[in-house]
Amino acid sequence: MEAAPAEEAADATAPAPETEEKAEAPATADNEAGKALYAKCASCHGADGKTKALGKSEVLAGQSAADLETKIAEYKAGTRNVAGMGALMKGQVATMSDEDIKAVSAYIATF
Repeated sequence: MEAAPAEEAADATAPAPETEEKAEAPATADNEAGKALYAKCASCHGADGKTKALGKSEVLAGQSAADLETKIAEYKAGTRNVAGMGALMKGQVATMSDEDIKAVSAYIATF
């Protein structure tokens, strides 16, 4: 009789992989959106985010999504000006929505 609960437990864990696959789908969609948004960034920051834009900026690769999101939002608000790049960056991100900023930040964080 003790075998029955173990079999039920095994059956209960079987659906978990399907749940994980479903959870990954939105992340993939966000990365595609982020990748598309990053296209205009790549000319200065490099396709892999390892280029110092105009020889002045910090390298984007290796930064967390949360840090990138904060920094991009600050550029958009006009409150960030690292190495005199504030005005240029403000113009670059001015049309980005909060969702766009999250998506591009998540994409860059994969570098």
